[in-house]
Amino acid sequence: MSSHRTRAVSRPPSASDLVSFHFKGEKGPAGVPESEFNGGRNAVCLLREGFRRTLHVGLGSRGRFGSDVLRQAAGVAARTLLRIGRERLAFDARSFASDAQAVVEGAWLASYKFEDFKAASARRQHALKSVEVWVGSRDLRTAADGARVGAEMAEATNLTRQVGNQPPNVMSPARLADEARRLARQLKLRCRVWDERALRREGFGGICAVGQGSANPPRLILLDMPAPNRNAPTVVVVGKAITFDTGGISIKPADRMEEMKWDKMGGCAVLGIMQAARRLKIPVRLIGLIPSAENMPSASAYRPSDLVRTWDGKVIEVLNTDAEGRVVLADALAYGRETFKPDLMIDLATLTGACVVALGSKRAGLFTQDEGLRGGLIAVGESTGDRVWPLPMGEEYDEQIRSDAGLVKNTGGREGGACTAASFLEHWAGDARWAHIDIAGPAMGGKDAPHLEKGATGFGVRLVAEFLRRHAAGLPRRQKTPAGAKRRKAA
Repeated sequence: MSSHRTRAVSRPPSASDLVSFHFKGEKGPAGVPESEFNGGRNAVCLLREGFRRTLHVGLGSRGRFGSDVLRQAAGVAARTLLRIGRERLAFDARSFASDAQAVVEGAWLASYKFEDFKAASARRQHALKSVEVWVGSRDLRTAADGARVGAEMAEATNLTRQVGNQPPNVMSPARLADEARRLARQLKLRCRVWDERALRREGFGGICAVGQGSANPPRLILLDMPAPNRNAPTVVVVGKAITFDTGGISIKPADRMEEMKWDKMGGCAVLGIMQAARRLKIPVRLIGLIPSAENMPSASAYRPSDLVRTWDGKVIEVLNTDAEGRVVLADALAYGRETFKPDLMIDLATLTGACVVALGSKRAGLFTQDEGLRGGLIAVGESTGDRVWPLPMGEEYDEQIRSDAGLVKNTGGREGGACTAASFLEHWAGDARWAHIDIAGPAMGGKDAPHLEKGATGFGVRLVAEFLRRHAAGLPRRQKTPAGAKRRKAA
């Protein structure tokens, strides 16, 4: 584990290559002219002194500095030094002790590379073996705590990326359930998996409808991390995991359909969140729910105009089988809300192309009626680099999806598509304190970022885990329904 290979030290490291950070326009490495290195964002300058190397990395303007700037710079350093075979890194963080978490996250995030299917000769020859953070003696405890958290956050994010990058002929719903079982054994979590028979028997109509067109049957996956004490809040995290999305009968265009292997990233993020929460001992009872299916066109596929009854009895009128994510999420949200009566419920989903059009590929759309939850997630997103931006909900979007045949239609058309999708989900979130995070844009990257190789980004793991780490103790408690209360069945 990366946390076992990470430490903070209060004396100059001797065995590792050293990374030094510089702001633009301020004093740079001795003897290097400004024309060669001026401290610009992610600029690098490598100097050798005998057997020792010092890599100088630019942070850009001090006025625009933040934790994510340092995270990216540390990632640039790790990738640069790994390319020349350097596997043990030390960061001079004497001026950045309070940001040790970001430094460590950047280094370990940059160390990940998906090479499962490459020939041995084509794989990267060097792997990061250790990370040290050099700080002053007064800052050692703060930096050590930050380094530990950063290593665990990065490792959990890299788990999500590793599962997410698997191709659809490998990562089916059943295989994803196997990954969850493996994680549960490793972390000592309770795990339950519903197969297609159990899903039908217990009335998970949305998951069954979306998955019925595929030779790879659907699954619902539950992971349960017990509370450390009776007063701990209960949190449910739900992640959409469509292991491949053709669009079904409403089939997608062929162009870029290969990217639909990343339609499972919300569910993959739940795996990472569960690992981070367990390893960091975040004081909550955490429930992870992953509705997983493969959306395929076939003689048995669900159709436009089908009426689908979800777990809590509500009826969806299907107009477009490519709006399938909200259909599987409906079952999981209803089950999570009614079964666990959570104090907080968050879902993550690569839900709509409309959100990408609105916000681009770097920010996720955030939907919640709770102002405190909205502000908290935005602030944590800025510090973790998993940035979110609030988008509206309201009666006008409810009107767009109102159905004559059922409760709601599964699409309201092109206008406000991300907002109508969130309004759809709100019917199943019900009275829970809830946030929907549409990660369709940032869940995958089509090109390398400074600290991330292209492919699955693991977006959402650090956002949700860090939010819970900071705010778990202060979460408002929900009034619990008396034990034994039966789930509601809508007409």
